[in-house]
Amino acid sequence: MTIKGLSCKQIIVSMSNEIAKRYIKDSSAHIVSINRVLKSIKSNIMADFICIKDKGIIISTNNIASPSDLQEIEKCVKSSLLSNADQISFPRLPQSKSYLKIIGIPYLNEHSNMYILSEDIEKILKNNHIFNDIVLASRPRVIKVSSKSGMAIIWIDIWNTQNGSKAKTIINQQFNVESFIAMIYSTNMNPSVP
Repeated sequence: MTIKGLSCKQIIVSMSNEIAKRYIKDSSAHIVSINRVLKSIKSNIMADFICIKDKGIIISTNNIASPSDLQEIEKCVKSSLLSNADQISFPRLPQSKSYLKIIGIPYLNEHSNMYILSEDIEKILKNNHIFNDIVLASRPRVIKVSSKSGMAIIWIDIWNTQNGSKAKTIINQQFNVESFIAMIYSTNMNPSVP
């Protein structure tokens, strides 16, 4: 399952609320400046308005920004906040979160006879090429299938594109964990899992 948030026609620039409030005071001038820069690089987008949201600003545009558009917008925002330029993150397009589960992994580690931990799962995912483009949105959660089972269910939340393409590439994929074959499934957000 994928949870969607902002539109792809919005650009997120993270910064502290204090800096964002200072920036937004002259938002009309910043819109003019951003559009001048975008026009100079012959971009097909234009900025419509700026607002504050969740520890940063959102720049709404008439189209989806390209990587070169994002670079120019970064320069423009940082140049207007020179004294705080190092506290401003690179502009990015909105992302969604996808919820997946992995089955087929033993609850006890074969070599150490210890319970498998979130850190172990992170290492497994990091070392597998299937997960090269995947960024975890939170730590993996390991749950024993049942009291009599020796297997675990691993719940992972990943950052995804708005259309869910990253999750689609790994759903139903199989990979080895020692001598076991694990499989990735899509799942709904499970509120009972911390």
